[in-house]
Amino acid sequence: MPNPQPKKGLFQFYPHNLWWIGLSIVAIILDQWTKWIAVTHLNYADPVPVLPFLNWTLLHNYGAAFSFLSDAGGWQRYFFTSLAGLVSVIFVFWLMRMPKNMLVLPLAIALILGGAIGNLIDRVALGYVVDFIHVYYNNSHFPAFNIADSAITLGTILLLIDTFFLEKHRIQRAQAQHD
Repeated sequence: MPNPQPKKGLFQFYPHNLWWIGLSIVAIILDQWTKWIAVTHLNYADPVPVLPFLNWTLLHNYGAAFSFLSDAGGWQRYFFTSLAGLVSVIFVFWLMRMPKNMLVLPLAIALILGGAIGNLIDRVALGYVVDFIHVYYNNSHFPAFNIADSAITLGTILLLIDTFFLEKHRIQRAQAQHD
């Protein structure tokens, strides 16, 4: 059986990375499905208690993750839509070029990609992002968020772990193989 070689050039890709694209698609579907449930079953800004520290609260976010710049005057919709679109294209290319022996970095990229596209769909279709997960403790409230925000956050944490802890080991292994 022939060993599949990546295509050369800018559009080089490894077929095994389609699994990571699949994970991004799962994140998008889960995000959009939970937002649909929130929109169809919750009243706007009317908290539904779930646990002593968690409510389902339907909100519209005109800013970025965790309501960052939500009251900036409207320009942020176009900025975040463009940014998410650009980052998504870059991440698809980056993800498809990942070597087979990597795990944490493509997982991080797949989660960030799925979250970015999940929120991008809302921005394009609605002009805002649907948030509904509201975490709090006593009188301290964290901004409402959604599954896409969670995927982006988890992906970013994994990306930082890969960058600060795993990249060094990859470089050392590569140098040892060349010696």
